[in-house]
Amino acid sequence: MRGKLLIMLGMAVIFLGFLMIFIGTIMSASSGEADVEGGGIIMIGPIPIVFGTSRGAMIAMILAIILMVLWIAGALLGRRM
Repeated sequence: MRGKLLIMLGMAVIFLGFLMIFIGTIMSASSGEADVEGGGIIMIGPIPIVFGTSRGAMIAMILAIILMVLWIAGALLGRRM
C-alpha cells in the first residue's frame, strides 16, 4: 500500500514538473521578448562533455569536473575494499 502511494506521488510530481515547464514556455513565448540560452552536460563514464551559450555552462563545467573527480575517487576506493 505504501509503495503504491509513493509511486503515484512520484508520477504526480513528474507530471507537475512537465506541466510547469510547458506553461513557462508558453508564457515566455507569448511575452514576445525572450533571450534564448542553452547548454548541457553529457557524462560518458568519467569524461564530461560540456556545451552551452551562457554563464551557466561554465558552472556546469565546474560541476562536471567535480563529478568526474568524485567518480574516479569512488572507483579507486571501491577497488581497495
